[in-house]
Amino acid sequence: MLIFYKYMFYFFILSGLWSFVSKRKHLLSTLLSLEFIVLGLFFYIFFVLLFYFELYFLMYFLTFGVCEGALGLSILVAMIRSHGNDYFNSFNMLQC
Repeated sequence: MLIFYKYMFYFFILSGLWSFVSKRKHLLSTLLSLEFIVLGLFFYIFFVLLFYFELYFLMYFLTFGVCEGALGLSILVAMIRSHGNDYFNSFNMLQC
């Protein structure tokens, strides 16, 4: 049964990576795929560290995951305020 969970976490991580690579039109879809990868890594690390009774590392991992999400949302809000949408095609580096 534990082997099923191990492959399930790999599926989470790989599907998040596939979504991150394939859907690059919108910033919101890339941020959601990054959060999906972080969620898969969190569950994998949880089940690995559960055997060692060392769950304090998960608090650090969750802290960095929340900071990554907040930074991504702040970039999304700044991009929508300055350009009006979250398309990468309308974002010109020369205008900044």
